[in-house]
Amino acid sequence: ADLSMEECCDKGVEWANKNKRCASLPLTSESRECSMTQVQCCRNKLEEHYCSDGIEFANVREECDSHISENSTCEAEYFKKCCYCCLLGKTAQVQGRSCEPNLKIGYQCGIVFRACCVKDQEGTDVSIVDDAPKKEQAEISKEELDQEDPYLHDGCRGGGPCSQQCRDTGSSYVCSCFVGYQLQPDGVNCEDINECITGAHSCGIGQTCINTLGSFRCQRDTSCGTGYELTDDSRCKDIDECETGTHNCPPDFICQNTPGSFRCRPKLQCMNGFIQDALGNCIDINECLSTNMPCPAGQICINTDGSYTCQRLSPSCGRGYHLNEDGTRCVDVDECSSSNQPCGEGHVCINAPGNYRCECKAGYSFDVISRTCIDINECRRYPGRLCAHKCENTPGSYYCTCTMGFKLSTDSRSCEDINECESSPCSQECANVYGSYQCYCRRGFQLSDIDGISCEDIDECALPTGGHICSFRCINIPGSFQCTCPSTGYRLAPNARNCQDIDECVAETHNCSFNETCFNIQGGFRCLSLECPENYRKSGDTVRLEKTDTIRCIKSCRPNDVSCVLDPVHTISHTVISLPTFREFTRPEEIIFLRAITPTYPANQADIIFDITEGNLRDSFDIIKRYMDGMTVGVVRQVRPIVGPFHAILKLEMNYVMGGVVSHRNIVNVHIFVSEYWF
Repeated sequence: ADLSMEECCDKGVEWANKNKRCASLPLTSESRECSMTQVQCCRNKLEEHYCSDGIEFANVREECDSHISENSTCEAEYFKKCCYCCLLGKTAQVQGRSCEPNLKIGYQCGIVFRACCVKDQEGTDVSIVDDAPKKEQAEISKEELDQEDPYLHDGCRGGGPCSQQCRDTGSSYVCSCFVGYQLQPDGVNCEDINECITGAHSCGIGQTCINTLGSFRCQRDTSCGTGYELTDDSRCKDIDECETGTHNCPPDFICQNTPGSFRCRPKLQCMNGFIQDALGNCIDINECLSTNMPCPAGQICINTDGSYTCQRLSPSCGRGYHLNEDGTRCVDVDECSSSNQPCGEGHVCINAPGNYRCECKAGYSFDVISRTCIDINECRRYPGRLCAHKCENTPGSYYCTCTMGFKLSTDSRSCEDINECESSPCSQECANVYGSYQCYCRRGFQLSDIDGISCEDIDECALPTGGHICSFRCINIPGSFQCTCPSTGYRLAPNARNCQDIDECVAETHNCSFNETCFNIQGGFRCLSLECPENYRKSGDTVRLEKTDTIRCIKSCRPNDVSCVLDPVHTISHTVISLPTFREFTRPEEIIFLRAITPTYPANQADIIFDITEGNLRDSFDIIKRYMDGMTVGVVRQVRPIVGPFHAILKLEMNYVMGGVVSHRNIVNVHIFVSEYWF
């Protein structure tokens, strides 16, 4: 059943008293007017409740900021509003000002202000009367205290001879002065210190120092202005025109002091719904113009004298509009929000009040023939101006791409070089170049022809020149190579490529016995026991050359040994020589030189004949006679290659012939060692 407005309001008030909130308020009727009445009465009751709490809090605590609300922000505002307005009224009461509030603080705040201002005003006189006995009692206590004189025998009693301060020392007294004074030469009287002359004042810029007895004061150089007066401490103080009686308010008005001025307020108070103007007249308040919207949704506010009324609206909406959910007003129909897309694909629907219009999206243009929006090919329309490298058209837009080796910049248009070397694409070394990169290898490696990234080891030993890198054998290692020599008889030269023969005889690393002679050969040594035959002795000038070792035996006959004396052989020599294992001959190689010593016979009667008598296997050697520097020299030549290892004893004879008879003969035994390796 429908409830009356009073019953609906009672339900809202009952809910507010019980729950102290209006949230989740159960609506007792389906009537819209009843629901709004129920909510409004609940809120009004809550406002009265929390306003009363705020007034009580202000009267008890004399402040409002320590209150911590457990309710919503709206309810807390009710509390603070009434608490603050009550404090303002109590402050006006204490300062003796008028209890008429300023109209600008609001109607409800003015009521609270006035109520708190006039409260307990009669009790103020009582408290003043009660203070009188306390003052009289204090005076009596002081008289009782003055009856005792603890300074009866003090030399400074009654101030003594000093003008300001006196201190009894027992046998005499000492005078001193108050702050701001200094003792005169007579030691008794004090004179004022002029701080303005001595510079001991603290006046700032814009102030003038004025000396006073015992002190000073700072006075402003400029005046305070109308409505203010200058205090002794050089501050501007508001003049209370209402208290001093310097206002000009008429008898029907009350003077209210303001900073720097005053205001005249009429004594006549207007009823609810009215406001007073400057002349004291009551003017109707148009509640319909306030921002609080006094009427609920769906109703129009009609102002009346001192109040207002609410009247329900029933608007009719035109094309492109429809009623809102409350049915109170017409709102625009957003045709663009419908799912059927009134403009079609490629268009943008723009809603307008009561209408809509269709426009092409960005990146499309309107085709007057087909009357549709078609895509704009920006790449074709602006060639070379949109993208640094490549432009790709898309429906309604475009995007830029870069060629390989570049990446798109933050502006999505420019291209910047990619430093591919940061990702270490090469197996060894990488050099970034514009738009690409180049791999290269360290020494001893070469870039792969397959992928151009990997580095392959260079087999220096397999190169066409590899046979000439090392004198004996080349061993390839990653990135380089190593030269080696035969395991015995040789060592690697300082250039790390050639092999040097080790002279075991000089280094004394041979194993020849004491009776044997060490002969060095390529890659080794030989121990030979070469003894001179009978009637011969070793010569002391044994020659040791670079490649030959020679032992010479000289004939030494015993006395009366005629056969020994007649024997034409005078010397027998042993020579050791090393030859290479193999050679390609383009011409004979001269290996031994036998220099003949001409005997004491005339040179034109003697002939020297050189001959190889033994050991010339495969006719690998021959001997020729040559004249060099006035001497006859027998030159032994190698005329055929010899494959080693090989050892032969070549027996050479050097005969001096006179008259067809050999008069003198020297025998040379050449030990030839052909080594397997030769460097």
